This record gives sequence, structure tokens and C-alpha cells, in this order.
Amino acid sequence: MKLPDAISSPNSKRVKHAVKLRERRSRKTMGQFLVEGPQAVREALERHVELELPGQVPGIPDWVGSAADPQGAVIELFITEEAAAAHPEFVQAVKAYDIRWNIITEDVLAELSATVNSQGIVAVCEVLDVELSSVIDKETQLIVVLSQVRDPGNAGTIIRLADAAGADAVVLTSSSVDIYNDKAVRSTAGSLFHTPVVTGVGLAEVTELARSRGLQVLAADANERAHDVHNPWDTGLDLAARTTWVFGNEAWGMKDADLDLCDASAAVPIYGKAESLNLATAASVCIYESARNQRM
Repeated sequence: MKLPDAISSPNSKRVKHAVKLRERRSRKTMGQFLVEGPQAVREALERHVELELPGQVPGIPDWVGSAADPQGAVIELFITEEAAAAHPEFVQAVKAYDIRWNIITEDVLAELSATVNSQGIVAVCEVLDVELSSVIDKETQLIVVLSQVRDPGNAGTIIRLADAAGADAVVLTSSSVDIYNDKAVRSTAGSLFHTPVVTGVGLAEVTELARSRGLQVLAADANERAHDVHNPWDTGLDLAARTTWVFGNEAWGMKDADLDLCDASAAVPIYGKAESLNLATAASVCIYESARNQRM
């Protein structure tokens, strides 16, 4: 496979444009973000392409040809010669779908990459945000809300587990971390391209809409009135019901005003001597308890 000449200068206009996307302000202004690594870029390309039967285009691997969506489109691909040799399917895909792509040197990769040991593949994608009203309706079963969650690793991990548990969407309030932060994107392990994500809304707006569409709103909080998620029936909590889970800040949890927006609180019991669980761990228990009960 003949490759084009490599971009060797970090001062290339295309490279400088992409590098700007490492800044939150630029991501917001441009409506774009960076995706790095083979797995995440593969998920981005799957989302990008138009609906076709797998294998319909000669020479294109079967994974190319799934869910179409104008949002989250891959705008440009940067790939080293070594990575192109290891992953020829990416070059085949961008050629087939007329996506701009570039061979880059290691010096350019160092400017684009946010990781120490980059795998040589970076894509520029359109942001994935959807409207709140599009993910909460009378058919919605499980919504995950992050309110004032500030750690990108936690946010990304929770999106990943929400995807694994079959949640309908993840909502990040306006006071939460930018989900297009490079660490957050990596932490989703590609699930950012599977699960609808809403950003920049207020908690009151989310809880009001969820309740109006028939979902109960549960705060993950270990207060005195909290139900035990392992024994919810003892205190009358129905985890089989359609549910919106709200998770608060890593340090202080949920404020009283935010708890008042929820119908009830639930907590993960601690049987040993640990003082508490971190946010992502607690979220995994709560989300999966709902997913399990809803499927029984």
C-alpha cells in the first residue's frame, strides 16, 4: 500500500488545528475533540460510516458499516507509518469514506498525543452531544446523571460502565467535567461512541423531565434516610422501576438542595472497615443493581 508523504512539521496548519483541541476552550468553540488509540478510533469510525451491510464495500473490514450518525463524525485521521502498517484497515476505511487523513512523523505525534506511549493513531471528531429531550421519553429505562463530577477518569469510567449495563444515556450537568478531556475520552474505552451523552444542563432540568416521563430519581448518597441498594425491598425501594440515578461530587457528594430534587436516596453498604467507596465503584454497584432488577 503506497502511503502519502508524511507531515513532519508540528507547525503544519492541520497539526496546529488539531493540537488546539487539547484545550477545553478550543473544543467548545470548534465543536471537535481528539480521539487517540486504535480501539477508540475504530469505535469512532464505526459511528461515522453510513448504514451498510458489513462487507459491502470490497476491501473494507466487517466492522466498517455500522451505526450512522452525523454527530461524532471523524473529520481527520493522523497516523504514523508504523501504525498504518499495523492497522491497514484504518487507511482502507478513511479512503473508502473520503475522510481526510495524514501520515505523520514521531515528532508530530508527540505534539498531538496526550499519552506517554502513544500507539500512533489520533483522530479529530465532531462532538457527540445530544439534546436531553431526545434521551428521556416514556420508553427510557435507565439514565445516569453526573452532577458536579470533576474527575475525568471517573466520568469516563462511568460512561463505560453505563454502556456495559445497557443504560439509555449519560447526562453531565453544566458543573461537571468536560467529557471531551483527553483523559475522560480514554477512560470511556470507546463507549463514548455507543452511549448517548448530554452535557451542559442543570440538575433541576434533568430531574423534572425524568419525573414527568415516569422515571423515579434516585440519589446515590449515604445519608440517614438512604435505602440499602442490596436490600431495597426492606424499605420499599423498587429497583426494577424505570430509574434516573444521580451521582454527586467525588469530595462532598450531593448537597441538600440537590438531594431535594430527587425522590429518594440509596447507598452501597460497606461490610468491612473501608471508610467509603470511590465514585466510579459506587456507581457501578448502583447502576448494575438497577440493570439486573429491570431484567428480572
